[in-house]
Amino acid sequence: MAESKHELILCIVNTGFSDIVMDAAKEVGARGGTVLHARGTANKEAEEFFHITIQPDKEIVMILVDAQIKDAVLHAIYRSAGLKTDGQGIAFSMPVNHVVGLSAAKPEPMAEEEPKEQ
Repeated sequence: MAESKHELILCIVNTGFSDIVMDAAKEVGARGGTVLHARGTANKEAEEFFHITIQPDKEIVMILVDAQIKDAVLHAIYRSAGLKTDGQGIAFSMPVNHVVGLSAAKPEPMAEEEPKEQ
């Protein structure tokens, strides 16, 4: 099986920390992402295991990146919004087999069309 050219990074953080996640990701080459609002369902055992208080309101940041920068993006997110920060983020990636709708880093300006002679 061929290796995936793209990876989907998902980061679950406390509400209000999605901008920190995106800023960190963009610093190492990510171009953008999508934020979903969510609600966590962790129990007391999880809070005791991780030694943190889990807030139920969450944001899920989805970032599609080139596979070559996946590790850099994950490390940047961990440093800025990981479990030991106020964002209490957990991030992971999944390979993406097919992608449509991506454009070049900087789209070329459209050439002006020559007026047609009649």
